Amino acid sequence: MESFRALVLEKAGDGIRCGFRTIEPAALPPGEVLIEVTHSSLNYKDGLAVTGKGKIARSYPMVPGIDLAGVVRESESPAFAAGDPVLATGWGLGEIQFGGYAELARVPAEKLTPLPNGLDAPRAMALGTAGFTAVLAVQTLEEHGLRPGTGPILVTGATGGVGSLATHLLSKQGHEIVAVTGRTELTPFLEKLGASRILPRQELARTSKPLESEQWAGAVDTVGGEMLTTMLAQMKRAAGVACCGNARGPELHTTVFPFILRGVALLGIDSNWCPTERRVLLWQRLAADVDLDLLDSLTRTVPFSDIPEAAAQIVDGKLHGRTVIAVRDDTPHTAARKS
Repeated sequence: MESFRALVLEKAGDGIRCGFRTIEPAALPPGEVLIEVTHSSLNYKDGLAVTGKGKIARSYPMVPGIDLAGVVRESESPAFAAGDPVLATGWGLGEIQFGGYAELARVPAEKLTPLPNGLDAPRAMALGTAGFTAVLAVQTLEEHGLRPGTGPILVTGATGGVGSLATHLLSKQGHEIVAVTGRTELTPFLEKLGASRILPRQELARTSKPLESEQWAGAVDTVGGEMLTTMLAQMKRAAGVACCGNARGPELHTTVFPFILRGVALLGIDSNWCPTERRVLLWQRLAADVDLDLLDSLTRTVPFSDIPEAAAQIVDGKLHGRTVIAVRDDTPHTAARKS
């Protein structure tokens, strides 16, 4: 089997060196399914890995990229056959085993999801981990009891991948969405997604009282830190907060009062290790619920060779919406237009 191109992270003294390499298939990790990767995506986590600004990879050398989509080339599993379109997100890709920034990937069968009807590989990667995390957060809130008409829903980090897609999904269900952002110049973008109101980040990024006036019937929080503390103090009785990020820090300084006096629930969202059966159902929901024309409009596609530059941009907060990586094609895919 021929060698292939990959972006590789390697240890270099006290730092990390990132560069494109030619790899032999024998270097791939074990797994029953060999995939020709056509597309991947760029998430904030990927940006941290590629730039070396976050400790994402657990060992080196490592191929980053927490998402991938493509076509099965070889399979030793009865669940998949050559030619099947598949995707994978999470499961330690790009962290503990080679990820999606390579032309070939070998993945255990239980970590693969069939590409759902209605999605091609570029659109699946426009959703990627961000879309899957968003739909998992929405589904978890609904299982907790969230219904339209109960009050406004707060979404923090609303211009990011998870926040923007959560805003869109919740809006389509008929919820009133209050989008929290530090980039109020992107108000038209958030309104296009379905946000009813824009809340400047500083309204939540502050010292709060243990309990404040009840405002929110639910929330998707992608940033953590003092913003999560403040929103917990403002949740309505029995409301849920789906917590899936820590961009403003991993520490949470709060009291038990929101939980024991109002019955607020802090719902952890772990999209990395979500069970396969739940993944399949949620990917089917994404394919059915997302407005694909809207998805195209907020997606840009960059060639494989531009990953390092795009990674620096996402870490610096210069990107919004979604970024797809065309792994086997150095020209943007026609289905994904620059936003």
